Amino acid sequence: MKKIFIDGKDGTTGLKIYKRFENRDDIELMLIDPEKRKDAKERARLINESDITFLCLPDAASVEAVSLVENDRVKIIDTSTAHRTLDGWAYGFPELSSEHRRRIKESNRIAVPGCYASGFNSIVYPLVKSGFISPDYDIICYALSGYTGAGKKGIAQYEDKDRDKELDSPRLYALAQEHKHLKEMKTVSGLSKAPIFSPIICDYPQGMVVSVPLYTDKMTKKYTPADICEMFKEHYNGSDIVKVRDLGYTTGMIGTNNFADRDDMEIEINGNDDRILITSRFDNLGKGASGAAIQCLNIAMGIDEKTGLNIGD
Repeated sequence: MKKIFIDGKDGTTGLKIYKRFENRDDIELMLIDPEKRKDAKERARLINESDITFLCLPDAASVEAVSLVENDRVKIIDTSTAHRTLDGWAYGFPELSSEHRRRIKESNRIAVPGCYASGFNSIVYPLVKSGFISPDYDIICYALSGYTGAGKKGIAQYEDKDRDKELDSPRLYALAQEHKHLKEMKTVSGLSKAPIFSPIICDYPQGMVVSVPLYTDKMTKKYTPADICEMFKEHYNGSDIVKVRDLGYTTGMIGTNNFADRDDMEIEINGNDDRILITSRFDNLGKGASGAAIQCLNIAMGIDEKTGLNIGD
């Protein structure tokens, strides 16, 4: 029986993690008095009495929470941006490599990936690692997400009956190319420079598609769609959570909300011998947030990593 504390339980990701523990009998959930949720002394007590603490906080608050740790046996699973590229922190995407999985299992500091970065790295990390593209390839990425990725304030905007009509349409943002996931996308994938990244928020709650287009004549050699698909299948071989679809799996359109309330991810390779489009589809609140956090917890506990996750076909 592991003692679990969620620091920041009332946020979007915190609530999703909390609800996933309702039917689990292998953990004891430690709850803070709502009146003391910002009391550093009480938070420190619960963090240090726990076996595992989830941080579902803004970056600065997550850094502060880590500074409260005095018990060197406590595992921290942080869902913020603060620690994802730091030495000493395991990056919480076990399917990327056996080394990523080992570090999640053994580390007391685990950083849960960002939603956009999860889709991006699921595509670009294997391409760089396999040598199909060089680290200095000029990557362009665009992505569409449901509005729940915008946090509590963004959700309230979209669900307000008197909202601005602009919210009825997809909206492009991060126009200055300074999105907070860019550092993580570049560092984890192994690129030598940040990609051009164009995220789009849309008028539906959950679901995300991240897309990376490639010119085959700009790759390290001219690969066919079949070559690329085979490489991805080999990279993710054996995974029940990251699924690489066969060529021709989608013949029409790829919807962005099909994976709502799921914790798995699918990758598709489409295109022709000259131009390739690789897409990663998942739930921004599932494999892109709380689902990934729970998967990391399960690996750290040494139990089936799919425990408490909703995995489709």
